[in-house]
Amino acid sequence: MIIIKTEEQIAKMKKAGELLAECHRQIAGMIKPGVTTMEIDRFVEKFLEEHGASPEQKGYNGYPYATCASVNDVICHGFPNETPLKNGDIVTIDMVVRLDGWLADSAWSYAVGDISDEARHLLDVTKKSLYLGIEQAVVGNRIGDISHAIQKYAESENLSVVRHFVGHAIGEEMHEEPQVPHYGPPHRGPRLKEGMVITIEPMLNIGTYACKIDDDGWTARTKDGKWSAQYEHTIAITKDGPLILTEQDPR
Repeated sequence: MIIIKTEEQIAKMKKAGELLAECHRQIAGMIKPGVTTMEIDRFVEKFLEEHGASPEQKGYNGYPYATCASVNDVICHGFPNETPLKNGDIVTIDMVVRLDGWLADSAWSYAVGDISDEARHLLDVTKKSLYLGIEQAVVGNRIGDISHAIQKYAESENLSVVRHFVGHAIGEEMHEEPQVPHYGPPHRGPRLKEGMVITIEPMLNIGTYACKIDDDGWTARTKDGKWSAQYEHTIAITKDGPLILTEQDPR
């Protein structure tokens, strides 16, 4: 069932999104060689607590951390750890924030120090694919229009689109219907209506889109060991166009 949100409910989700965006801005200032993803995780948990919010991931189906921290060939759901990030790495920090009963969800990929041209291309194309998908998030379009815009651009830039993990609607629960794939033909899937709130979160890989799961049951890596990036926003469908609830990047 697709749950339509009222303007008041979307306003509450926007408050959660604004807090999440500020958290990402703080993280951006922390990213450098030598910092650990566990340090970032501890910061996020403390930051949210100080602002009356909580990390929705922690405890979700037994997930033990406030963030997902995915380095280099990790696609998503990586565990934070005490391994220092190295110059040239990329890392995606993904979090879901609960504030006053409502959720916002956003992942962002960061360059650690000086990265290769190949890694920079991966980050740039992944971010642009997110915003191309958002442009299609208008009343009357279908989910497939978002999916197709992302896939068409990503593949034109010789990157692959992860199939195993997709976006989703969100509200009082983290995962609501409908799902939002980042690949597929246009003009398919549920029609977008005013009041829907969804995540668009493309994960693009340098090599194959196929993945494998580590023994921890969570960490998803590229099957060929090549690198992956992800950018994600929570979007409200409004009569005036897509409203990004988690915007934090001036682009």
